[in-house]
Amino acid sequence: MSDDLRDLLRARFGWTDPGEGTGYVVSNRSGWWRDPHILAGLGEALGDLFRDAAPTVVVSPEVTGFLVGPLVARAIGAGFVEAYRAGARRPIAEPMTWATVPTDHRGDQQQWGVRDGLVGPADRVLIVDDWAATGAQARALSSLFPGAYVGTAVIVDECPPEVSAELGIRGLLTGQDLM
Repeated sequence: MSDDLRDLLRARFGWTDPGEGTGYVVSNRSGWWRDPHILAGLGEALGDLFRDAAPTVVVSPEVTGFLVGPLVARAIGAGFVEAYRAGARRPIAEPMTWATVPTDHRGDQQQWGVRDGLVGPADRVLIVDDWAATGAQARALSSLFPGAYVGTAVIVDECPPEVSAELGIRGLLTGQDLM
């Protein structure tokens, strides 16, 4: 990845205080999606993290994964499959396979699923998302593809190093890069 893209990612990112008494700030990644230079380079940069693993399909969780996943899939010549959060939208009509996220970064348990039949036994699956805080989503989604999972590419890897190593998470930035 070029230093220019890394600099743009840092420059177009912000922390937002949601209001008095909350005691925390939330990430504001909207500047990433607004910047055409970031969008132009993001797919290649994330794809380069796992290009040597020759993924054949990118799986990304809704919502922001639906932004970055197709960029990576196009850049590496792979297909794209959506992963949906149970209960977050109307039911999916097709049969789904589900995995449970033990506990996410908010302490919540979630279920993530993909439509049956879109990932085959010969596929090599790369999970792509914008941020990994605990690795919980990567752990759950990777469990849907035993033997086919090659790793997880994210814009920001904020996981403890041992979690990133265990789950094969690679990021363009760390959480420290955005402080």
